[in-house]
Amino acid sequence: YFINECEIQCLSAEVESLGRAPVASARLLELKEENSRLKYRINVLKRSLQEDDVSNDAMTNIVVALQHVFATAITSAFPDLSRPPLAVSPNQQARFGDYQCNSAMAIAQMMKAKGMKTNPREIAEQIVRHLPHNQLIHNTEISGPGFINVFLKKSFVTRAVSSLLMNGVRPPTLRRRKKVVVDFSSPNIAKEMHVGHLRSTIIGESLCRLFEFLGYDVVRLNHVGDWGTQFGMLIAHLQDQFPDYLSVSPPIADLQAFYKESKKRFDEDEDFKKRAYSCVVRLQSKEPNFIRAWTLICDVSRKGDGPLRAEPVCANLLNEGVLVTFATYLQSLVKVFVPLELFDLLPHFRLQT
Repeated sequence: YFINECEIQCLSAEVESLGRAPVASARLLELKEENSRLKYRINVLKRSLQEDDVSNDAMTNIVVALQHVFATAITSAFPDLSRPPLAVSPNQQARFGDYQCNSAMAIAQMMKAKGMKTNPREIAEQIVRHLPHNQLIHNTEISGPGFINVFLKKSFVTRAVSSLLMNGVRPPTLRRRKKVVVDFSSPNIAKEMHVGHLRSTIIGESLCRLFEFLGYDVVRLNHVGDWGTQFGMLIAHLQDQFPDYLSVSPPIADLQAFYKESKKRFDEDEDFKKRAYSCVVRLQSKEPNFIRAWTLICDVSRKGDGPLRAEPVCANLLNEGVLVTFATYLQSLVKVFVPLELFDLLPHFRLQT
């Protein structure tokens, strides 16, 4: 206790002497000066880090960045408002600045609904007053009833443009790489391809390349029409026109004309229609003769002007996309229905064809 009491007295005497000293010691002045220099260097480093954060992202979304800045200002100015409106957009006229924040009028309406009458221009002034330090905004001006005009810093624009010229367009980093499946034109292989198939293929490929550029795992699919009623029509017509098709390859030069003939008979001849439906059932039952007829028609499409003839071209355009036929679908379906049968779940499902 005695030692502590002595220390207290010594410290008190030292404090009193410092308070009575007319001039600070040289050492104290030196330390204060060093402290000021360190504070200045810290501020310089902080600004440099902020500038690096902006310049490293070549494709900074200016609207989003400004929304963050104004959201901080609005929250600071009006902490009691729940989810205040935020409206930032490019300015239509250069003399009013580069961008504009129009949140003041909406906030005034929100406050009015709560019984607080406030001038939108005063709200705009409060927002501007609470703007945090940032690397985007050079100056702001309030015009009209409360429009906040934003002028960007030339240094920020210069860095952004220079980075774009040097590094090109760089997409934002994906938090998680997701898979995107793009389904293409899905042509009927018994018919000729037309501009509609080409148009949808080009649009689909453009979307695929955009998603790949953004970093997504893209799967290109093209479900061709190689099954169903149209093939029942073709097989029935094939049996009539080329009865020996199983032993002699049918000389079908124009698959499009062959399809039109079968479609005409299907629409006009009731017996032919019933036979066509029967062919569909037997094809789906995978009877060898009907699978053979289906294969022959697919081969004609590859050799003629059908969509399968364009398969190599489409593969190049689709960057080696996946061509899915109904046969592929059936093979996958078997893998699903076998487990269902094992678990006695198959009666709960019905396959519609």
